[in-house]
Amino acid sequence: MSGPHHHSGEAARQKAIDLMRRKTGAGPAAARAPTPAARRSQPGFEALDDRKQVNVMRVVSEAMGIANPFFRSHDGPASVETRIDGRAAVNFATYDYLGLGQDARVRKAAHDAIDRFGVSAGASRLVAGERPVHGALEAALARHYGTEDAIVFVSGHATNVSTLGTLLTAKDLVLTDSLIHNSILVGAQLSGASRRSFAHNDLDALERLLVENARRYRNILVAVEGLYSMDGDLPDLPRLLELRARFGFWLLVDEAHALGTVGPTGGGLAEQFGADATEVDIWMGTLSKTLGATGGYVAGSAALIDVLKASAPGFVFSVGLPPVLAATALSALEIMEAEPERCQRLQANGARFLERARAAGLDTGESIGGAVVPVLIGDSIKAAKLSERLLARGYNVLPILFPAVPMNAARLRFFITSEHNAAQIDGAVAATRDEIDQLDRDGFGMKLTPEMMALIKDAT
Repeated sequence: MSGPHHHSGEAARQKAIDLMRRKTGAGPAAARAPTPAARRSQPGFEALDDRKQVNVMRVVSEAMGIANPFFRSHDGPASVETRIDGRAAVNFATYDYLGLGQDARVRKAAHDAIDRFGVSAGASRLVAGERPVHGALEAALARHYGTEDAIVFVSGHATNVSTLGTLLTAKDLVLTDSLIHNSILVGAQLSGASRRSFAHNDLDALERLLVENARRYRNILVAVEGLYSMDGDLPDLPRLLELRARFGFWLLVDEAHALGTVGPTGGGLAEQFGADATEVDIWMGTLSKTLGATGGYVAGSAALIDVLKASAPGFVFSVGLPPVLAATALSALEIMEAEPERCQRLQANGARFLERARAAGLDTGESIGGAVVPVLIGDSIKAAKLSERLLARGYNVLPILFPAVPMNAARLRFFITSEHNAAQIDGAVAATRDEIDQLDRDGFGMKLTPEMMALIKDAT
């Protein structure tokens, strides 16, 4: 073919080829070399603020003779008694609230699942398909909450991140308790929604936020925890449901620490208050605590679960929950529901710990005396040293330090289980009181001497 149209077309084709070469680096080497303006210098990861903060804590701890309280190596399962570096210790740092992670029936269910399904889901459930145990677990969770359906994720943290990231956009608003879990904060941030927080359990403040913002956003989601993981107290569910009825927001209750520990039989926050669980839009929880496995779940309406199964990145683009973990969680849930005395033992142990701690003059904050009882210390360095000294006396309890909690709100966080006994609880409280008194006599705490300030400056 010839003529002006042919030449015009050939010129356009050559122009497109030249443009592609410039973009992909094809062609002469000289044409691909970056110009001086394109060169830039970027610092390494050691320049990040988070790395500087780690360095500060490291140099201060070393200067004050404090061992790292985290990543302690255990020689066996995460049960109520453990061995750390070959030494026996009573464990107050396990989420195995009802002892089901070590129950022979749960372990057998896990072994049977491995024998039948192997150790991996193979890929996402959309790609690799389902195993019967996935549907059985989701159906059991839906029955537990009285909801239409449920979905399980491979990660508890990703459950909240993906759920909020899927349901919310920049047109929406998230209102959270000031002590809400990091996973909800991250999910809200990634969603692009506007975010506001209200003082812990201050529902008058929440109501004011709702009055101010009710007509400014397409959707509003309010997020609370069923049992607060740092403070061990509860939200006022009846008041939340009254506000929901008036303002029409979505209510998310994170039951990560409430399932199996709150309510007369461990049914959770709705059972505790005798509320209709279907009035809560989103029940979220984890499989890694009472249920002895790993993963997370959401229970709610069929429409909600349809949306999450089709669109939630942590489900659609992530490997499915391994069948062995689904079988573990399902077995644990069935035993939890059949044996409510486990929850009752936990609650009795929590009440005993709280009563003994308060009698000893320990500050337990607003804890109800259930699965989570903090002992408030204030000074992060002092809390870390206290944890070290308690381990030397045979009690494993971890400190919670800034920035996980506010400055001057460091604490030891005791996880209470159904399997602890009275002697272990009484001994832990007495040892904590003794070691706090000794630290006070020693004048131990964060002292920013000139030498310490120089070390901190060098670290940053």
